[in-house]
Amino acid sequence: MTTSRSEAAKSSRQAPNLVPDRDCPLCPRLVAFREANRAREPLWHNAPVAPFGDISARLLIVGLAPGMQGANRTGRPFTGDYAGDLLYATLLEYGFAKGSYQARPDDGLKLVDCRIANAVHCVPPQNKPLPVEINTCRQFLVANLETMPKLRAIIALGRIAHDSVLKPLKLKASQAPFGHGAVHQAGAFKLYDSYHCSRYNTNTGVLTPDMFRSVFAKVKTDLD
Repeated sequence: MTTSRSEAAKSSRQAPNLVPDRDCPLCPRLVAFREANRAREPLWHNAPVAPFGDISARLLIVGLAPGMQGANRTGRPFTGDYAGDLLYATLLEYGFAKGSYQARPDDGLKLVDCRIANAVHCVPPQNKPLPVEINTCRQFLVANLETMPKLRAIIALGRIAHDSVLKPLKLKASQAPFGHGAVHQAGAFKLYDSYHCSRYNTNTGVLTPDMFRSVFAKVKTDLD
């Protein structure tokens, strides 16, 4: 089968834009942190973490960045830390995943009509990306949004994810202020806000499992 020049050009542009290269040089502070982590833990993933789930899904979940002991170690979003325990249990409960979550990328868990990405693809020191790093990495989030043909719903986990999604959706912060449980219309899409499912938020009572489930229950109802 032959491929036209325009199709080949489109493919070559699209593929690398969905996730940064393993040795992405765009954020010097994150590069230095990545290299130090590789030297300390050579068997860990220690690279930009690719989205998880089918590109044809109707739901996209956007997190902050890979956790040091989670996705940065395992190479799959929200896999290997507490945030993943709560997220995947909730996805299984509401039919957005099937199988068994065992906190490792080879556990056989499959997402159903759902895809997971991050605002920042590399683990940042203290789990706190800088504004310039968020802005630099947004191009990959935008590429994922643009290549999901059936996308209807976006769940932003935390304010940084929320703010990072606003620009590609062409929403102003004043039009769509962040708030747990808030729903914002953006053309054909709906943006749903949730506090991040981090251990800190659940330990301090900022987010309870019931609060988290309520967001996914709303999305499930709207998509059905």
